[in-house]
Amino acid sequence: MPKNLLFFAFSLLLLSCSNDDNLRNHNPNLIDQRVSIQLDLNLPQYNNLQFPGNSFVTYNYGINGIVIFNVNNSVYTAFEMSDPNHPLTDCSTLELNGTEVTCQCNDGNKYTIITGQQVAGTGQYSLKPYRIERRGTILEISN
Repeated sequence: MPKNLLFFAFSLLLLSCSNDDNLRNHNPNLIDQRVSIQLDLNLPQYNNLQFPGNSFVTYNYGINGIVIFNVNNSVYTAFEMSDPNHPLTDCSTLELNGTEVTCQCNDGNKYTIITGQQVAGTGQYSLKPYRIERRGTILEISN
């Protein structure tokens, strides 16, 4: 009897769990684009990323580009430069202003590149994150 109760409780726990990753990873507005980048921080174009509080945008990867932010030299963030709360259009490409990105569709959508959370406007999705890891002087960004 105790084994059956334990199995029932475990099954109930698994079935009742909600996963925010499901909402984040299945955004109908953004396509899944394969990303695998290595940036060498010793190269002049990435020099700003060696200092906390600085960012770099590359438009050569992702859907509409990727913004990379140095939080504290050991923690970096990388996010898609497309507004996650719009279907892809010319105005849904985000524009970087300091530590925030703004949608160009005149709807007031604004997000922080530190956490990816929406700070103004409306919508249910946060910025699409990419995995980022520092290995020596190399930043590896992928999904």
